[in-house]
Amino acid sequence: MSRPFRFGVSLIDAAPAAEWAAKCRRAEELGYDVITVADHLGMPAPFPSLVAAAGATERPRLGTFVLNAGFWNPALLAREVATTDALTGGRLELGLGTGYVPAEHETAGLPWGTPGERVDHLLRTVEELERLHGSDELARVAPRPGGESPGPGTGGLPRVPLLIGANGDRMLRIAAEHADIAAFTGARTRQNGALEPVTAAELDGRVALYRKAAAAREEPAELNLLIQIVAVTDDRRAAIRPWLPRIPSLSERQVLELPIVLVGTVEQIVEQVRAQRERYGFSYLTVLEPNLEAFAPVVRELRGR
Repeated sequence: MSRPFRFGVSLIDAAPAAEWAAKCRRAEELGYDVITVADHLGMPAPFPSLVAAAGATERPRLGTFVLNAGFWNPALLAREVATTDALTGGRLELGLGTGYVPAEHETAGLPWGTPGERVDHLLRTVEELERLHGSDELARVAPRPGGESPGPGTGGLPRVPLLIGANGDRMLRIAAEHADIAAFTGARTRQNGALEPVTAAELDGRVALYRKAAAAREEPAELNLLIQIVAVTDDRRAAIRPWLPRIPSLSERQVLELPIVLVGTVEQIVEQVRAQRERYGFSYLTVLEPNLEAFAPVVRELRGR
């Protein structure tokens, strides 16, 4: 049986407090289930932005989508998670990834490392957060609000839903073992940090590998996909044409078939979203902030169904 649909929006543009609150309220009004913030230099800092979003809204979950694990060590991240979960009323969802932009690490003065080293660090981070869950040791890095000391067995990290963004084989296996939400990027990273879309057929293979690795799970994870392009239009070919120079390796037909591209009438997009849930299992879709309004009719049609 398919999971009901959930929809998120990733807010990427910084704004003064009043404007930030207004767009968070707008996302809630439009029916989005999750408000998320990325972890890129030049974009809003994730945790204070989510605390502000919590103050402006009542219903949506609030997520990091996704944190660059290379920017964090586990102890500091545990403090941020515990504090943010408390200040958002338990609405936090923690998303983690390995990062994919070398220049950001250079700007931050942090080592970039090999792909294997970046995955190793993410795995150590996940395992340390899991260890701190239910452990009194967390009180040393994240005191409770008010400063009171917890009693034995009560000082652990709150059990925050964990999302892991993945595409490579090892990352998919880690997501299968540890994540409550497995987020498929729908793209691979080139050596320069640019993203290259994964075709529909290639995504079949990624999902199949994940499902094999997750076969022993007691409870299946929720599967997420980040949608890159949304356009409500009667002319799909004209709408996609400006994007073609950015993806020279793919034909117009192949671009329109990409799972991360939703272009057409509302009815066509709704049908595509349903078909992709049937084919891949994606019940949780995230769109980028510029598509907040365009995707809203699809949210209205499918949310919770």
